[in-house]
Amino acid sequence: MTSITSGTTPSYADIPRLMSLQTGDEKHSAAATSTLDPLWVLYDRVLRVTPETAEDPGRDRFLLSKGHGPMAYYAVLAAHGFFPEAWLTGFGGFTSPLGHHPDRTLVPGVEIGSGSLGHGLPIGVGVALGLRAQGLTEPAVWVMTGDAELDEGSNDEAIAFAGLTGLESLHTVVVDNASASHAAPGHLAARFAVAGWSTETVDGHDHEALHRAFTAPHPGRPHVVVARVSR
Repeated sequence: MTSITSGTTPSYADIPRLMSLQTGDEKHSAAATSTLDPLWVLYDRVLRVTPETAEDPGRDRFLLSKGHGPMAYYAVLAAHGFFPEAWLTGFGGFTSPLGHHPDRTLVPGVEIGSGSLGHGLPIGVGVALGLRAQGLTEPAVWVMTGDAELDEGSNDEAIAFAGLTGLESLHTVVVDNASASHAAPGHLAARFAVAGWSTETVDGHDHEALHRAFTAPHPGRPHVVVARVSR
């Protein structure tokens, strides 16, 4: 896929304003804000997908599995021109396409309908396998989860399978705000490493550190970035 620049000029400085447009109950604003910096770096500097290439078979895929991240996700998508920012004011409304969990049939650029925890990483494994079966070796698959979401057993199976099958196109970002019930603090990366993954652990608010971790080479292995956040 050739790189195509969207007609917008996204700026991180716009994000507070875009976030503020989303009002109403059940915003999960604190949890969403914890995902903001990794999301921004991915869409601004890493992912090979734009509004113009959102249906291109050679695009990178991003799957939001973290259930409380949509508010930030919508702001980043709007900043990058996937849909009009005017949609943000209706967030969570009955007639709005922007639900409390993203719907891939309603929101441009969204790859999966998410909300139920523990589904995103297994789906990401399936997407990576499907791309490999089609001989599509360039597209990267990125999944964002929360540390608490890794309490779900379905993720253990996905982590083990991806490592054993060398799914190099699969990448996971774990937003770690130390909220997991069944994880030893500071040992998230080890959980992936023992299954054969390449791992990086970084400050989840440091854009340069995130970019370096996201683009680190990992031949023959899936890759995880644990993004530690303070909120």
